[in-house]
Amino acid sequence: MEANSKLIFEADDFEVVGTKGLDAEKISKPSVTFWSDVWRRFRANKLSVVGLVILIFVVLMVCFGPMISGKDYQFIDYNMKNIKPNGTYWFGTDEMGRDIFTRVCYGGRISIIIGIACTIVSFIIGSALGGIAGYLGGLVDDFLMRVIEIIGSIPYLVLIVILSFVLGRSMFALVFAMTITAWTGTARMVRGQVMQLKQQDFVAAATALGASPARIIIKHLLPNTLGIIIVNLTLSIPSFIFSESFLSYIGLGVQPPETSWGALASLYQTRLMFDPYQLFFPCVMIVLTVLSFHLIGDGLTDALDPKLRK
Repeated sequence: MEANSKLIFEADDFEVVGTKGLDAEKISKPSVTFWSDVWRRFRANKLSVVGLVILIFVVLMVCFGPMISGKDYQFIDYNMKNIKPNGTYWFGTDEMGRDIFTRVCYGGRISIIIGIACTIVSFIIGSALGGIAGYLGGLVDDFLMRVIEIIGSIPYLVLIVILSFVLGRSMFALVFAMTITAWTGTARMVRGQVMQLKQQDFVAAATALGASPARIIIKHLLPNTLGIIIVNLTLSIPSFIFSESFLSYIGLGVQPPETSWGALASLYQTRLMFDPYQLFFPCVMIVLTVLSFHLIGDGLTDALDPKLRK
């Protein structure tokens, strides 16, 4: 062979040794997103799934119950008063001959809508002010926290009584009165989370890239507090529903001809000794709804906890 000749190698001249039959680059587990993993862990909690099923049943009932029964919640028929539950009147009738099933379904709409509306308002105000206070700190934080402490110290029931006389006893007035102090707890919670997160490297990187404080709070800090906020929301909704029921029970909530579960419980308590079923059904709906939200909240607490992720 000449000295200046070149050696030419082909692919067939080489043999791979020691890796035959191995899947070194194969992904052993499928890619799982954060929310799919949350749903997987949530499903593993049987009580939380039961709570979700109960909530779906309650929502479907209050939405489509009046359509199924075919009765008007305000229709009065004195010839059919105080009839016990049967095939025609599933929950019976009251002392004015009105169908209790339809009234419970319609009242559930009002109670759930008020609970969700109050929660949304509290979430928006509390998240905004809590995020601003936690990120900016200093004098802004001190000022906002003093405002939160003052508002939070106002007696809740006294404030609602005053506002009911000033604004009237409408649904708007009730939502406004219930949320005027309720957002303070959400603000404190978000502020604490933001104060921890703003020391992270991704916040420093966003600041170095010229992101404004508003963008950092909205795009980076608040989304990272979403887990604890969602848990707080699931626990706030039943709290507002129960508060609305209590206020309607003592006469400060929804006024006729509108009704709610609390208003029905207040109305039917006078028939407890003679027709206890009239009080039973609205109270059971309150209990089932509050219980379902609490079970869902407990499940989300575990599902959204990164320490429990496997």
